[in-house]
Amino acid sequence: MTSSTLKSFHGLLASLVIGFASPAFAGHAALIIDADTGTVLESENAEEINYPASLTKMMTLYLTFEALHQDRLKWEDRLVMSENAESKDPFKYAVGVGRSISVREAVMGMIVLSTNDSAVAIAETLSGSEAAFGQFMTAKAHALGMKDTVFTNPAGLPDPAQVTTANDMARLGLALIRDFPEEFRLFSQKSLEFRGMKLRGHNGVLMSYAYANGIKTGYTEASGYNLVTSATDGNRHLIGVVMGGTSAQSRDAEMVAMMQRYLGPITGSPASPVNPVDGSGTEVRDVGTAPDLPGLTTLPDFAASAAPAQQTSSE
Repeated sequence: MTSSTLKSFHGLLASLVIGFASPAFAGHAALIIDADTGTVLESENAEEINYPASLTKMMTLYLTFEALHQDRLKWEDRLVMSENAESKDPFKYAVGVGRSISVREAVMGMIVLSTNDSAVAIAETLSGSEAAFGQFMTAKAHALGMKDTVFTNPAGLPDPAQVTTANDMARLGLALIRDFPEEFRLFSQKSLEFRGMKLRGHNGVLMSYAYANGIKTGYTEASGYNLVTSATDGNRHLIGVVMGGTSAQSRDAEMVAMMQRYLGPITGSPASPVNPVDGSGTEVRDVGTAPDLPGLTTLPDFAASAAPAQQTSSE
């Protein structure tokens, strides 16, 4: 960053902290948009400041994919775990300080398991430190039109200065789809195998609603339960955001209900999400793979679209 850019970053950070550092975070917010036209279908508190929790990893992954495309990283490059990376509980590979994982393992860990150590290892490799990477993340967010977002760490672990909105998270989801369509397919993975262990992911909507094909969950005590979901029936493509949910189950049910209002139910699909932690709830059946997403050439300016049709730890 140039000195003027860094100064602007610190000015924005200070104004956000002063203006929004109140217990009113983790207010409920919801948004659903048509990803092709940018039309807002439903919106509730979508411009209110909230904590992103592990939705933050969407930006870490965006910058990882960008580095791969620019040959600054390769999929099989090794990332050595620092003491700092290894300390990031609760979700992590926990391979041990000084040991390494591949970039591919880091990417899949962030997508499927929300591994915090992977996010930190990527940040330290690309920028030298979490703080420097946070500035990089924030600059990219603003370049993508995420005007109300500040990132300070790559994993989404609690920090009162790390803030976003439902609008900005939807915009980041659209940017991932537009800029990295091949890599975006990885967000449909429900489990992974890591060194002989098969590990199940956190995304209950992905496992229970067949039109869903990504993207990310998030939770801290301060943020509540967050979720960004991409879904398509092959004709219509939606992006949904729920923030500040009171439980994983209620958050997932709200997302599925929003999607079903515009894509409809799926015959044979479970009516409600399962508990992504212990597998209780509705039985998950294999109802097939959702169709591929259509390509996007630009980010639709949904913030300026016509009036919406209806107002309404780190995981």
